Amino acid sequence: MFDEETYPDTTTLTPDQKVEHYQSALTPKPEDRDFLLRLPDPRPFSVFLSETRKYLEKYPLALIGEVGLDKQFRIPEAWLPGQKTERDEALTPGGREGRTLSPYRVSMDHQKKVLLAQLHLAGELGRATSVHGVQAHGVVFNTLQQTWKGHERKVPSKRERRKQEANAQPQATEHEDEQVGEERKPTPYPPRICLHSYSGPAETVKQYLDPRIPAKIFFSFSSVINFSHAGVEKTEEAVKAVPNDRIMIESDLHTAGERMDGYLEEIVRKLCEIKGWSLEEGVKQLASNWKNFVFGDDA
Repeated sequence: MFDEETYPDTTTLTPDQKVEHYQSALTPKPEDRDFLLRLPDPRPFSVFLSETRKYLEKYPLALIGEVGLDKQFRIPEAWLPGQKTERDEALTPGGREGRTLSPYRVSMDHQKKVLLAQLHLAGELGRATSVHGVQAHGVVFNTLQQTWKGHERKVPSKRERRKQEANAQPQATEHEDEQVGEERKPTPYPPRICLHSYSGPAETVKQYLDPRIPAKIFFSFSSVINFSHAGVEKTEEAVKAVPNDRIMIESDLHTAGERMDGYLEEIVRKLCEIKGWSLEEGVKQLASNWKNFVFGDDA
């Protein structure tokens, strides 16, 4: 996507503008003009956001996601002659699907600009949002924090709490910004955010649980991402740090079926083991958390 402020009054870039755009958006700066011209033609930023808004308005229960930041992803090379006709059209365009990877990555600045726009749209329409971060936990937190800066909730001091208790005044609910029973007002941040297949440390979990944060933060885990490689001990500590009502599960697969069901059962059993839940208790808790994430406190 390209910024109309950089290229005003156009919906299609010239070949020279296309090269210039990709040289500014990719890192390290590509000098291979032929490679850049083989990449998809960039679309105007406003067109992408307008289409996304229309989809969300058409489907009032739809979420935004999975969106986020990725320091590891590299741009695939262009399709070779004859390859594109063999690809699985059921998959989202842009995936690797066997293609060679180029040495180029999308710059963090460009990724952050796209993510911020998606987060603001989620806040405007009151949609829950699934966010991922690959080798970018600090940048993800700082980007999310940027959306709620200036909108932090006031946390009463111990003295103020004692005074409220003495006067028997009811305190505000934890997330009164969701305006239960009233029409929700747009905000620059999503009302609810799930950190997809969370792989950060327990210390960062605590950072997201700061009571001043106006968004409700959830953490999801999958056996494929979180329990299939080294670092399981770190993940278990993170799971323990997540409050019972903020933890969720996922398969991290792109298709439904028996394989997905198997992964979901596997992660449910793993979380029940770590949390000390019975299987029935865990299933009920996870179901309640999912409904709360998708539908909010009214669920």
